[in-house]
Amino acid sequence: MKLGELKPGPGSRKDRKRVGRGPASGRGKTCGRGHKGQKSRAGASIRPGFEGGQMPLQRRLPKRGFTNVYNEKKAATASVNVGELARFGDGATIDLDFLKERKAVKARRVRYLKVLGGGELNAAITVRAHYFTPQARAKIEGAGGKAEAV
Repeated sequence: MKLGELKPGPGSRKDRKRVGRGPASGRGKTCGRGHKGQKSRAGASIRPGFEGGQMPLQRRLPKRGFTNVYNEKKAATASVNVGELARFGDGATIDLDFLKERKAVKARRVRYLKVLGGGELNAAITVRAHYFTPQARAKIEGAGGKAEAV
């Protein structure tokens, strides 16, 4: 087999629809668009949800409830796994400012620190955070460190 002998598999390639090529083609004259109307014109596109000027469904239905787009506490909380804190070594005192300085958390709007239980911890460290998961607290204290709630 040579590169010049390669062909696409049967049925994988389809000829494009050639419209406006006479009445015998089945797609002549109006080219399959029917007679008159918005969709028969060139460049016609109707936005999704448009119902021909009738009040669209999304505006006919009543608005209900409330969606809090910006949940203050959730957006201002940085989460860190215990395994990520292990790299700071024995005797380190870790709090939110410490992590911000070392770029371990993104500093924008972060006011709370939550420590999660993912990963392994062998170093005895002191962690000052606002929230600890039970697994995180157990791992920190199990390694000889302290978990202090701020």
